[in-house]
Amino acid sequence: MDFKNLTIKKFHEGLKKKEFSAVEAAESFFEYIEEKDGSLVSPKEKGIGAYLQLTKEAALSQAKAVDADISGGKDLNIMAGVPIAIKDNILIEGEPAASASKILENYRASYDATVIKKLKSAGAVFLGKTNMDEFAMGSSTENSAFQITRNPADLDRVPGGSSGGSAAAVASGMAVAALGSDTGGSIRQPASFCGVVGLKPTYGAVSRHGVMSMASSLDQIGPIAKTVEDAEIIFNAIKGQDQFDSTSVEYEDSEKQKPENLTIGLPEEYFIEGLGKEVSEAVNGTIEILKSRGYKFKKISLPNTKHALSCYYIIMPAEVSTNLARYDGIRYARIAEASAENLKQIYFTDRSKGFGKEAKRRIILGTFVLSSGYYDSYYLKAQKARTLIKKDFDKAFEEVDVILTPVSPTPAFKIGEKTDNPLEMYLSDIFTIPVNLAGLPAISIPTKINKGLPVGFQLIGKHFHETDILEIGKAYEKVYNS
Repeated sequence: MDFKNLTIKKFHEGLKKKEFSAVEAAESFFEYIEEKDGSLVSPKEKGIGAYLQLTKEAALSQAKAVDADISGGKDLNIMAGVPIAIKDNILIEGEPAASASKILENYRASYDATVIKKLKSAGAVFLGKTNMDEFAMGSSTENSAFQITRNPADLDRVPGGSSGGSAAAVASGMAVAALGSDTGGSIRQPASFCGVVGLKPTYGAVSRHGVMSMASSLDQIGPIAKTVEDAEIIFNAIKGQDQFDSTSVEYEDSEKQKPENLTIGLPEEYFIEGLGKEVSEAVNGTIEILKSRGYKFKKISLPNTKHALSCYYIIMPAEVSTNLARYDGIRYARIAEASAENLKQIYFTDRSKGFGKEAKRRIILGTFVLSSGYYDSYYLKAQKARTLIKKDFDKAFEEVDVILTPVSPTPAFKIGEKTDNPLEMYLSDIFTIPVNLAGLPAISIPTKINKGLPVGFQLIGKHFHETDILEIGKAYEKVYNS
C-alpha cells in the first residue's frame, strides 16, 4: 500500500474497509521517513530534514488503540489512525518541545496543548515534532538551532517558514497532514513554497493553550494538508472555545453559500511591481480560471497595506520581548554551569548561549520599542496603524465576500540567499502579515497551473467565515480533479 499520497478521507475509507491497519500505516510512514528525511533519523546528504524527533513508541500505541476500536466494531472518527506531524512549538505531554531553540533543548512537555488533546480524542497518530525557525521567528526554517529543512520540490531551496518542517513533511509524503502556527504567514507561506494547502483560522477560532507564545495577539494554530478538504477536516477537529485560552470563542459556522455566489475582491495594493513573474502568471491564471467558471470579481483597495510590514515588525518584537522573558535559565532547562556565582550570571549565560541571532534581534528590538521615551513614538503608533489596517478590511468586506491575493512575492528562494539580509527576508511575508494584524482567516492553495516551483494563491475571509474560503478552495480543486 502506498500511503504517502493518501488524503485524510482516503485514509479513513481504507481503514474502514480494512485494506490496511493503523499500525501498518504508522510503521510504513516511519520507514519512509527514515529513507527520505535524512535528519536526526538517518543522516544523508541533502535529506529533507523535516523532523526534529520522532514519537514512534507513542504513535504505535495510538495506532494499536485505533485497530482495537475497529476490531471492536466501534464507530471511527475521520481522524482516527491518521498519521500527522506536529510543529515543535506545540506541546505533546512527555515529548521534547524545544521550539527549535537551544534554550529549551532539554525540555519535555508536562501537558498536552488543547489542539493535541482534541486530536488525541479523535484518534490521530502523531509521528513526531517538525523543524521550524526558532520560536517561530523566520520565513525560511533556516533559523532553527538544530538543522536546515529543505524544500521537497528542490532540495537547494527553503521550504518557507516558520512552519517549514510541517509543510515539507506533508509535501514529501512523510505525513498525511500536519499542524503549524501562523503569526505573520508561517502556515501559508511554507504551504505556498511547498505546494500544499495551509489554513490560518480566525484569531480566537482555535485555542492557543499549550502552544509556545511568540506574539500573543497574532499567533494562531492551523492545519497544513494535501487538500482543502483535509484542511477543513482538521480545522473542524481543533476549533472551538477553551477555558484555558481567554481569547478563544465558541465557534459557529457561517451559513454555507454556493461558492459562485460569492464576490471575490482583488486589492490593487497586492498586484504591484516587485511581484515575481512566476507568481504573477500563476495567480492571474488562477483568477482567469475562476472567472471562466462564473465567479464574480471586483477591484478593491486596502490603502493602509503599505504600513503593514513596518507595523508588524514593531508589534511582534514587542510581544516577543515580553513572552521570551520567561526563558531565564530558572523555570525550564538550564544551560549555565553549576558554578554560576549569582542569578545575573545564570540569566546572561542562558540567554546569550540559548537564543539564536534572530531571536536576539527581535528581543532587542522589542525591548527598545517598549522602553520609556519610545513607546509612544513606535509601539503606540503601530497599534493605531493596525486599527486602520483592520478598518480597511472591514470596509472592503462591505463590497465583497472574499479577497484573493498572492501568498508571497516569489516562489521558494535558495538556501542562504537571504540570511545575510533580514529586511529582504521579512519582505517574504508582505502579503500575509495584514491578515494576522486584522485577525482574519486565510488559506494558501496551490495554483496547480505553474510548471516550475510551487506557487500558492491566498483567499482571505471575513471573521469566522472560514466556510467561504474553504468552499471556494474546494471548488477550485474540483476543476483539476474532475
